[in-house]
Amino acid sequence: MPAVSKGDGMRGLAVFISDIRNCKSKEAEIKRINKELANIRSKFKGDKALDGYSKKKYVCKLLFIFLLGHDIDFGHMEAVNLLSSNRYTEKQIGYLFISVLVNSNSELIRLINNAIKNDLASRNPTFMGLALHCIANVGSREMAEAFAGEIPKILVAGDTMDSVKQSAALCLLRLYRTSPDLVPMGDWTSRVVHLLNDQHLGVVTAATSLITTLAQKNPEEFKTSVSLAVSRLSRIVTSASTDLQDYTYYFVPAPWLSVKLLRLLQCYPPPEDPAVRGRLTECLETILNKAQEPPKSKKVQHSNAKNAVLFEAISLIIHHDSEPNLLVRACNQLGQFLQHRETNLRYLALESMCTLASSEFSHEAVKTHIETVINALKTERDVSVRQRAVDLLYAMCDRSNAQQIVAEMLNYLETADYSIREEIVLKVAILAEKYAVDYTWYVDTILNLIRIAGDYVSEEVWYRVIQIVINRDDVQGYAAKTVFEALQAPACHENLVKVGGYILGEFGNLIAGDPRSSPLIQFNLLHSKFHLCSVPTRALLLSTYIKFVNLFPEIKTTIQDVLRSDSQLKNADVELQQRAVEYLRLSTIASTDILATVLEEMPPFPERESSILAKLKKKKGPGTVTDLEEIKKERSSDMNGSAEPASVNASAVSTPSPSADLLGLGAAPLTNSAPPPSSSGSLLVDVFSDSASAVAPLAPGSDDNFASPDLASSEVVSEEPADTVHDADELFHKFVCKNNGVLFENQLLQIGLKSEFRQNLGRMFIFYGNKTSTQFLTFTPTVICSDDLQSSLNLQTKPVDPTVDGGAQVQQVVNIECVSDFMEAPILNIQFRYGGTFQNLSVKLPITLNKFFQPTEMSSQDFFQRWKQLSNPKQEVQNIFKAKHPMDAEITKAKIIGFGSALLEEVDPNPANFVGAGIIHTKTTQIGCLLRLEPNLQAQMYRLTLRTSKEAVSQRLCELLSEQF
Repeated sequence: MPAVSKGDGMRGLAVFISDIRNCKSKEAEIKRINKELANIRSKFKGDKALDGYSKKKYVCKLLFIFLLGHDIDFGHMEAVNLLSSNRYTEKQIGYLFISVLVNSNSELIRLINNAIKNDLASRNPTFMGLALHCIANVGSREMAEAFAGEIPKILVAGDTMDSVKQSAALCLLRLYRTSPDLVPMGDWTSRVVHLLNDQHLGVVTAATSLITTLAQKNPEEFKTSVSLAVSRLSRIVTSASTDLQDYTYYFVPAPWLSVKLLRLLQCYPPPEDPAVRGRLTECLETILNKAQEPPKSKKVQHSNAKNAVLFEAISLIIHHDSEPNLLVRACNQLGQFLQHRETNLRYLALESMCTLASSEFSHEAVKTHIETVINALKTERDVSVRQRAVDLLYAMCDRSNAQQIVAEMLNYLETADYSIREEIVLKVAILAEKYAVDYTWYVDTILNLIRIAGDYVSEEVWYRVIQIVINRDDVQGYAAKTVFEALQAPACHENLVKVGGYILGEFGNLIAGDPRSSPLIQFNLLHSKFHLCSVPTRALLLSTYIKFVNLFPEIKTTIQDVLRSDSQLKNADVELQQRAVEYLRLSTIASTDILATVLEEMPPFPERESSILAKLKKKKGPGTVTDLEEIKKERSSDMNGSAEPASVNASAVSTPSPSADLLGLGAAPLTNSAPPPSSSGSLLVDVFSDSASAVAPLAPGSDDNFASPDLASSEVVSEEPADTVHDADELFHKFVCKNNGVLFENQLLQIGLKSEFRQNLGRMFIFYGNKTSTQFLTFTPTVICSDDLQSSLNLQTKPVDPTVDGGAQVQQVVNIECVSDFMEAPILNIQFRYGGTFQNLSVKLPITLNKFFQPTEMSSQDFFQRWKQLSNPKQEVQNIFKAKHPMDAEITKAKIIGFGSALLEEVDPNPANFVGAGIIHTKTTQIGCLLRLEPNLQAQMYRLTLRTSKEAVSQRLCELLSEQF
């Protein structure tokens, strides 16, 4: 930046600021400001032309007044005029005023844009810098529309100065963040990657920030940056602090650039090139080695810079999750920070170790620090650090240490901060269930949990206890005995009364032989809590009482007396009154056999995902350390590694009505005669909203019936490779007019699609979800094209992990290039082993010709002129067909737009008809297409006419579109 000469000092501005500061009251300040505004207004409106210095001074005063909180409604034109000055200080003040005061809707925006264009074209680096700063500061959509195409050219131009390149990179980054759709991808993207090799580290730093953001959205276009980033990082970490003097911060060479490069590398998997991978490993080892060296300075800035690079390197090691040696070293390094005197370092170490605990390579290394983490839980003063310690204990827990960790978390729960108690309760409940070897320990743990923190035990937790107890015969007697003893305490939490009422109502007979827990004693114990409970709990207890009538006929009259009392029959609450009346009548008129049938023991609950786990994920939010750890670790095994029930079948007798859907999944009540249907509430994190229609349930009474007719002929499952492919026409055709959804689903696997197309190129994301709790092994999805299709369609698929954990979801990217028009669809073949059985299925991938449609707007005259030009019989295909769906005009419009063509309004003389136009883009040619759809509401028929310059294209598009109506 040019130095400001002595003559540029604005004495008038300094006097004005001094006057404002000397004002004794707000009124005096406003009076002085109004006086100054009047003076400035008169100067601007005066006949005498102001020189550049005066304009600059007055504009500066206006800017200062605005910053004091006063509205400014004039002076904008004078500020714009300053932009045309050749003096740096005047131009600078003009840009500053515009950046702060001019909004994107201003009438002056065109003048401002012209001034900015002139400065960008001036090749004066100082003026170019000011213009780029202004664009970035304003950052509006209008600025992006005007300059998003120009800035990349400045950035990659060979004669652009380094300072301008820095500004251009950061300006483009700002525009991309605000309006990503307006920043064009083009030839410059490959050239900007090479800025990582620039000699000027300031340019490299700015370019790295830009490339990192771009790579997150378009990883394929910037994958060449990986090798360059590794090369640059290697040069930095191996250099001495004196080599990069201008960019060495307290003896740490270029720490900001190092962090940015490490962050860029986290956008990609480990490098495939062995040389690049080896060099990156050396870099990471060097960073870990330097962390062990004694500090070169005692100042906090040195340790902060050094640790910033170290933690980012550890994040990259965790992201790659492929080098056991580095993962263990990273864990040991973080372990040293667990007892560091700096609170921030302890927090970061705990947070990073949570993620490390989910790696199979470093899990054991993390467990060695369990005593240190438990000590942090007890002694740490900062609540946020204690919360991270809880997260880490949860992440490192397995069967070998579950009882120790659960005990420590229960001890901490008694003194834990109220803000994190509910989360700790959920984690204790999940760990106790998941790693319970002895279910008596599980019951004791949950009851202890209710005793310690009953207010924070959600309904999902005590529902879950009941599910486990009902499904395990070996623990029912112990559970009844334990809750009976717990209820004898003078003060019981209401959740304990709920659990006690439910379990004793089902299994109180198992302990009735003991005189200390006879039927009458059980009833009196529960009824002594009745008046202290809320309405839902009282409703549950009434259900327990009627269950007792069946279990213990000897106390039937006692229970009937309670039900007959005015406090029940005339209760102000309708639910309680209705239950009392109905239960009393049932106990009076029903025979013993009928009572035994109506009030029989609850059947085992079908297997579903734990609602406690779902609640914890919802509480923590998506993308958290806990959520990531769950995806990798918890879903791979359920409680004790066995198939345990996880949902509750609501009963009007045994459960109060507010709790009918105990899992909170909105599932319909299930019967025991058929397996539960698949739903979006399954183990998978389903990102598609319309999955329900794509579910292929098992046939009733079949555990493994993959050839069920319910599958709509969409799959082949056998021990041999698939010879034929069933294309699930209904599901396949649903994707003709949409790009996202569930392509296929059965009891084992869900396949979802998310795709995008532009001209002749496309990208499809295929999501494979394991709906079971067992790993898929040798999981191999393959996209198969026929010989004819291979010449028309280029498909590049990325390999996926051959092992898919239970409940996990993996993603495969397919890059698509349309070379020429095609008729067929590729086949997706998936082979894997599940429970020792080979599975093989094939489905059609919905890559159809219309996906490469680009809509074209046309006037009525142009449309019919082109329509007549395509009058050759071979260019037209017409189909008259019966409507398969309700003939709704809005739905029809949406389908035509989804098909890819532009919907042309007010073109056809008949307003009931629909016409569209577009161009099919292939690598070799472009094919214009016109369509006309004529509905006949009376006959419930359509006539579809397509005209293109190629007969085969007309035929294929007509076939595809006809199926939509």
